[in-house]
Amino acid sequence: MATGHEIDSATDEHWMRQALALATRGAELGEVPVGALVVRDGEVIGEGWNQPISGHDPTAHAEVVAMRDAAARLGNYRLTGATLYVTIEPCTMCFGALMHARIARLVYGATEPRAGTCVSQLRLPEQTFYNHRVAVTGGVLADDSAALLRGFFARKRR
Repeated sequence: MATGHEIDSATDEHWMRQALALATRGAELGEVPVGALVVRDGEVIGEGWNQPISGHDPTAHAEVVAMRDAAARLGNYRLTGATLYVTIEPCTMCFGALMHARIARLVYGATEPRAGTCVSQLRLPEQTFYNHRVAVTGGVLADDSAALLRGFFARKRR
């Protein structure tokens, strides 16, 4: 679903590759490999990777870390006009946070069948009770994102 924002798949893939690099950084630190960045006007204004283990913070998902970084850089918790790129479909907490931040567009990689809130479970972007709408594009470099996660968990099981 997209509303009011031009979608350029080459640009989306460019930013998603950067999110994948952040996810890899997280994996190297023993975190589940999810990476995210916030982009506005063609510039990265926030970035993050999963850090709940290393940060002793259950809310330190990649999306939240990236939005906190962007908000601190801008000096404003509202991230209007920004796109959040994340390597996996967001959970309920992260989707709620991006709605409160007024993210204009969400682009994610792989779906998350158990806890994803865009298409896999709750389908939150379709709900009408929010006073903000977010445009959503899913499946960008999904195979790369899924492979990174599968490889991480396969190594953990060895």
